[in-house]
Amino acid sequence: MPALRLDQLEAHLGRELRPLYAIHGDEPLLSLEAADAIRARARAGGFSERTVLTAERGFDWSELAASAANLSLFGERKLIELRLPSGKPGTDGAQAIAAFCAKLPPDALTLVTLPRLDRAGQSSAWFQAIEARGVVVNVFPVDRPRLAEWISARLARQNQRAGPETLRFLADCVEGNLLAAHQEIQKLALLLPHGELDFESVREAVMNVARFDAGKLAEAMLSGDRARLARMLEGLRGEGEAPPRVLWLLAEEIRGVCRVQEGITAGRPLAEVLREARVWGDARQSLVGRAARKFPRATLLSALEHAAGVDRMVKGVVKGDAWDELLQLGLRFAA
Repeated sequence: MPALRLDQLEAHLGRELRPLYAIHGDEPLLSLEAADAIRARARAGGFSERTVLTAERGFDWSELAASAANLSLFGERKLIELRLPSGKPGTDGAQAIAAFCAKLPPDALTLVTLPRLDRAGQSSAWFQAIEARGVVVNVFPVDRPRLAEWISARLARQNQRAGPETLRFLADCVEGNLLAAHQEIQKLALLLPHGELDFESVREAVMNVARFDAGKLAEAMLSGDRARLARMLEGLRGEGEAPPRVLWLLAEEIRGVCRVQEGITAGRPLAEVLREARVWGDARQSLVGRAARKFPRATLLSALEHAAGVDRMVKGVVKGDAWDELLQLGLRFAA
């Protein structure tokens, strides 16, 4: 049977249930959801017994054949899960998988999960045996340009919707990490009502953590409160906050100061410029306006370059302590 895309799986399971499936891809959240969908359909189909085999180093491949032979004495149908974390079963594993696929056990459904293989892996005899006898579900990552659309679809599931700016904000916060996006979307379902979500409500919900309000971090930076800035960063780190989100917050504040400075230089009214830059609240407007007048353009551009360097550090492109660099970035404005 031809391979399925993830978005085709639900319709397929509504029509039929095949004896062998393989979830093939590197996106953890989507792979997990695909496997859950197959498990749920299997339970509904009477596969009440479950055996899980994880083929890590030292795994005894005879267990795969044994799982097929040891069917329930009580006539219960069995779900056999074979997990291949490395995607490389080795010589013994390849032979065992090919032999298993050649004679699939009756009254059993087999679910194989594995990372995305390269061309050589997909051309291997054992993977082709899975393709010949089963259904391969290809799980592809959500590209950055499509992430806002993906988030929008997830919000719709919980009867919420958001405008383009809010969706871009959420996409920027999670940086393509779908597990993080999933958590934030679930948080919005708990904190905000059904219907249209306004930007500021989403921003506040996403930026708040258990004990430390990340949204106050920019306030500490622009107000020049060094001790508070350092204390909040340490608190956010201790709470397990993700560095990309903290970096986004600081960098977005710097970009906001740049936009306001451009408006002032062009001779436009400050109130109008602040409104266009989405700077709300008297206290924050005062801080951003003061920073826009105080700091030379070169200083702001240098800070944005610093933020770009921290971004490379967060992504592992260059070595260093991202949290220390976040502090140094903030201290540029606390002088």
